Amino acid sequence: MGAEIGIFSRFANYSARYVGSPTAFGVAIGMVLVWGLAGPVFRFSDTWQLVINTGTTMITFVMVFLIQSTQNRDTAAIQLKLNEIIRSTHGAHNAMLGLGNLGTGELHKLQAIYQELADNARRDRAGGSSDIGTPDV
Repeated sequence: MGAEIGIFSRFANYSARYVGSPTAFGVAIGMVLVWGLAGPVFRFSDTWQLVINTGTTMITFVMVFLIQSTQNRDTAAIQLKLNEIIRSTHGAHNAMLGLGNLGTGELHKLQAIYQELADNARRDRAGGSSDIGTPDV
């Protein structure tokens, strides 16, 4: 379980953390200001415009993949943690493990079942009954 993540994953994690920081925001604002102030020097030429367009497009393109990689890994880790909570909780439905592998239709059916449980609990509570318990699913 203590296996180290690869170079790409480490880079993706670092990049995602850095671009979400105040420092990165400041750097981005600074670059835009420098670019804007350089406009008169370059007579607002097509090349001047191309510099910001090309730079931001390339950065955005690469960041999509880096952030998505981090997001995928974080989602998988959260799902595993939830699976462990379900597995170790007495009375929990172990069939709920690995729901991410179900199709959309199956997920909607389960969602409807749990929505009905919530609606019933709210109705019971509004009628003065307790909404605490573990109803059958």
